Amino acid sequence: MNRLAERLRARIAAEGPIGVDDYMAAANAHYYATRDPLGAAGDFITAPEISQMFGEMIGGALADCWLRAGAPADAVFAELGPGRGTLVADALRVMRGGGFGGEVHLIETSSTLRAAQAALVGDATWHDSISALPERPLLLVANEFLDALPVKQFVGDVERKVTVNDGAFAFSAEGEIQEKSPAREAAVSDLARQLAANGGAALIIDYGYRASGPGDTLQAVQRHGFADVLADPGEQDVTVHVDFAAVTRAARDGGAAVSPLVSQGTWLERLGISARAMALAARSPARTEDIAAARRRLCDGGEMGELFKVIAIHSPAWPEPAGFRT
Repeated sequence: MNRLAERLRARIAAEGPIGVDDYMAAANAHYYATRDPLGAAGDFITAPEISQMFGEMIGGALADCWLRAGAPADAVFAELGPGRGTLVADALRVMRGGGFGGEVHLIETSSTLRAAQAALVGDATWHDSISALPERPLLLVANEFLDALPVKQFVGDVERKVTVNDGAFAFSAEGEIQEKSPAREAAVSDLARQLAANGGAALIIDYGYRASGPGDTLQAVQRHGFADVLADPGEQDVTVHVDFAAVTRAARDGGAAVSPLVSQGTWLERLGISARAMALAARSPARTEDIAAARRRLCDGGEMGELFKVIAIHSPAWPEPAGFRT
């Protein structure tokens, strides 16, 4: 039994069952503080690690939005949960080419991942929370960030909790599940208020669903496969599908404008990822199939293209980023 599991058992013995959100927060805090989870040697691979095209499309969309907003010189680039820094590096390469010269601010609590990010983007400033970002126009991206924020689960009006039965972690109730995430809604509202007050735009990319509804989406990933959520707390990535209807409500409540929700594949194609793939293949013919395979993985409905969604939150005084309307 790992040390986090021992601490959770002791807490439950002393205090009684804990909320699913408390369990999820503790598990992920330990998980991300103790490892680099990305890549073949880790537990999962995110879109920026699949191809440089992903970060380049994001950089192009943010640079275009910044230019159409009048290219404010005090604008900063920010990312929530930057992983190894791959997306930052790819996006900034495009943004710098478009004239953006602003600072880089990263929200990251893991010292392991901060070190990896510093190797790629050495001039960044790191923060622990969204509220610590500077009060300036933001060009922000959050890729697979919201899915890791804790959720509460309910069966009817009763909160579902994590307890210990016969020596193993177990849920206190079964039945039709409703999920609510005060932590996610608070993060989105905080970001929306900053955008409304200071200007800017944020791209939110994650897997999830369009309309609020019942369903248990709590899941764990370990060594590139699904795992039992309660089996090994702190040693696997625990996430949920994002309720984008709730994200939209929280953003609007915070005073921001919100784009239509589109699939990742549709958004990337509208931004020109196929043309970028052809250009990369022309420069490196030996990599043509690898490049094509990466585009398919990012865009096709049977891959990441439909499950993952994209939404933009922006200041009402700023234009909507490209790719959300035909």
